[in-house]
Amino acid sequence: MTTATLTPNLSAARRGGTSLRVGVAMGWLSVIVLLPLAAIGWQAVGGGWRAFWLAVSSNAALESFRVTLTISAGVTLLNLVFGMLIAWVLVRDDFPGKRLIDTIIDLPFALPTIVASLVMLALYGPHSPVGLHLQHTGWGVAVALAFVTLPFVVRAVQPVLLEIDREAEEAAASLGANNATIFTSVVLPSLTPSLLSGAGLAFSRAIGEFGSVVLIGGAVPGKTEVSSQWIRTLIENDDRTGAAAISIVLLGISFVVLFILRTLGARAAKREELSV
Repeated sequence: MTTATLTPNLSAARRGGTSLRVGVAMGWLSVIVLLPLAAIGWQAVGGGWRAFWLAVSSNAALESFRVTLTISAGVTLLNLVFGMLIAWVLVRDDFPGKRLIDTIIDLPFALPTIVASLVMLALYGPHSPVGLHLQHTGWGVAVALAFVTLPFVVRAVQPVLLEIDREAEEAAASLGANNATIFTSVVLPSLTPSLLSGAGLAFSRAIGEFGSVVLIGGAVPGKTEVSSQWIRTLIENDDRTGAAAISIVLLGISFVVLFILRTLGARAAKREELSV
């Protein structure tokens, strides 16, 4: 058999393998993600568009959206700064206990969120050992959300920092650039896509969080009741259509935020490649 005969056969086999992999991946994605989303979307409009609108525009729903989005946005911005700082320290600095700290960063991923709420209540509740009483306050909700979303930023930035070429920083330093200039001109452009990606994941997790805020927040209407807690109230009142409607709004917000930030991140990455 000649090489010319083998080449089409190999190409056809590769195309067949690719099609099979794509089919299996899309099938699993449909079962695990797309079908549940379609189901909740169907339930949300099951009572008609008027019922959907009434559910998402009620005073309680709007207040829960305000509390959720305001605190989540603030926590995301806070974690952008401190998440990047922690990632920088873990990558660029050496100190005793570095591996332990690197492991602790992932604890919020593994810890049941209700346990996180218990931890926050023990630390910032009525008998706070540090003298801070944050139960039933927006600050308490913010601390809980910061705890569960910090790893998203750290783990998004950390591998990029590891791959950044230090020679460009050294060259800028040799030309007289100070640390602030080196960071903003050399390092930050490379980190921007990962920062935006981590921010999107952190924000999306924050607006859908329930377990970590249930005890420390207390679901005070208009003050600490986030949308996930309002959804629980609707379910307890047997208003599943309303609960599904609120869920669809949160899903829509998460999707739009993730799409916008990842688009901006992709453009930033492309600009960085072109400038190299």
